[in-house]
Amino acid sequence: MSGMRHTNILAVCLLAALVLSRCAPSASSTAAPDPISGTWVGEWGPSPTRQTEVTVELKWDGTTLKGTVDPDRKPFELTKASFDPKTNAVTMELDGPNSSRETVHYVIEGKVSGTTMSGTFDRAGEKGTFKIQKK
Repeated sequence: MSGMRHTNILAVCLLAALVLSRCAPSASSTAAPDPISGTWVGEWGPSPTRQTEVTVELKWDGTTLKGTVDPDRKPFELTKASFDPKTNAVTMELDGPNSSRETVHYVIEGKVSGTTMSGTFDRAGEKGTFKIQKK
């Protein structure tokens, strides 16, 4: 009888371990999703009537934000970028073309709200707005 009791106890322990492993959250399921990495598509421009389609590719590793901005099928690397996960504030800088195809410095500042990022940009003194959606 002692052997049967050990077998029953072992079976109950194995069943409990199986149930607990299915119910316990894993590290990957409890981690907050990365709110900024990925492809973002939308428009930017100096006025509501002068908007250009733009694609932004971003990768955030938890401390460093890197990526490209592609306003005309020619991506430009971000020269400086930051993301604050506490406030969802984003800052990006790059050197890219203006409307005259001259290379100028851009400073882009925005905020992530769900799957939307919006804010302002300064293109060598020409100010405008942007709004992009995460794909």
